[in-house]
Amino acid sequence: MSGIRRSVGLGLLVVAILVPFVPLALTAVSSGWRYPALVPQTFTGRGVALVFDPDGEVLAALLTSFTIAVTVAVVAALVGLCGGRALGLHRFRGRRLVQFLLLAPVLVPGFAVTFGLQVFFIRYGLADTVPGVVLVHLVPTIPYVTLVLGATFASFDVSYEEQARVLGAGPVRTFVSVTLPAIRPGLCVAALFAFLISWSEYVLTLLIGGGTIRTLPLLLFSYIGSADLTEAASVSLVFALPPLVLVVAASRYLTGAQSGVVGLGRL
Repeated sequence: MSGIRRSVGLGLLVVAILVPFVPLALTAVSSGWRYPALVPQTFTGRGVALVFDPDGEVLAALLTSFTIAVTVAVVAALVGLCGGRALGLHRFRGRRLVQFLLLAPVLVPGFAVTFGLQVFFIRYGLADTVPGVVLVHLVPTIPYVTLVLGATFASFDVSYEEQARVLGAGPVRTFVSVTLPAIRPGLCVAALFAFLISWSEYVLTLLIGGGTIRTLPLLLFSYIGSADLTEAASVSLVFALPPLVLVVAASRYLTGAQSGVVGLGRL
């Protein structure tokens, strides 16, 4: 009985997630859809051609967004791994202040932070470059990653590492064979947060990228401004589907047999 309830609940959740995509998908293939018709009166392949055009903007923007988001997720996870371990395993004077400072870039309005950083990026030649966009995306992502990994390490038992070291394992082997498998779920969640934040970032990319670094959010806003609903809906689907697939894949992994040893403890 519980299995049936779980299946029904999962099915309802899937339907609730996918229902908003139905009108979006219909708009992407329609050339005429006027109220009060329930379905488009005429269809077109213009939106599909726009997305899959090898010389078009969409695939190039998709590759740029994916490259930036993956790079940000990896770098933020590496930085947050060190900070999260310090916050989760150690009690030291000023610890709460460090946690507050980590949240400061999130609490301060994005425009204020970006305008302050823009002068610095221009001075050092990082404006209008992909490395500059990656660096500025680390500002909102590292705090989340550090706090998530700090919560993960808060429930991590360091005696596992001590046993490995007693048995002759070095620091690297201890981390790879003991620590990493234990914190993998929290690390995956933290990296996923970083990816999603970077993937959907618009303001930081626009100001630091200067409009020359064309990511999907920038491209999507330009198509929305053009009032062409077919093209805007097509780009919206391209923008929404990769994060959705990634979240579903991560949730299946995290709720499976390899869900990990460590949960999210309390800081």
